[in-house]
Amino acid sequence: MPVVRGVDLRRELAADPPEGMSPVRARLRRDAMAVAEAEDLIEACYSYAIVPLEGWADGRLRAGAECLDAPRLVPASGELTAIGCGVCTVGPRLPARVTALFGERRASLAVALDELGSEMLFALGRRIQDRMLSECYRKRLSMGAELAAGDPGLGLDAQAAVLRLAGAESIGVGLHRGGLLTPLKSASVVFAVGRNLPESSWSRCESCPSRTKCNYGRRPAPALAMEARP
Repeated sequence: MPVVRGVDLRRELAADPPEGMSPVRARLRRDAMAVAEAEDLIEACYSYAIVPLEGWADGRLRAGAECLDAPRLVPASGELTAIGCGVCTVGPRLPARVTALFGERRASLAVALDELGSEMLFALGRRIQDRMLSECYRKRLSMGAELAAGDPGLGLDAQAAVLRLAGAESIGVGLHRGGLLTPLKSASVVFAVGRNLPESSWSRCESCPSRTKCNYGRRPAPALAMEARP
């Protein structure tokens, strides 16, 4: 089960700021990045596993002794052979500093640092996707639909199983009551893996009320249904 620690996201974030930021927000983002670097707040890491499918029926997938009720992962065509589960975190120090900044009445910087942590999670999610896609290439497989626990099509009660499959314990990510991940700036994801999988015809952003103003959702995502090259 691959575990990647000490991921340096500074260059990537500096080169790719969210679109449409006002000058004030851009300055606060730079201030937040300076604080994160000066105080060593980032412990970015991730783990993932591509787990062979043991069977499925009526959208319930069995893999790695776990069962996920995830009908949206079942492709309309092709052969589903595995699920790719990943988890990432920026560590506990950044959210703790955000809380402290609010206590110091520095709300603007606190919000900017919190938003920076969210940017980092999106960037880590792309790293997980890239690593799994690379592994699929080597195995001549393709990646299809993507879900996170709590999305339409994968209940929040699936979170514990996803974390176990992804090896979350190895990077210090756990599950609090109510399905909340700890540390707070953590996220998990599940991909369909198989042969000749089609591109997903839906987006996890479809039902989000903030989709029209979300800086992250507007960014182009790489196509997932990609086959290994001969």
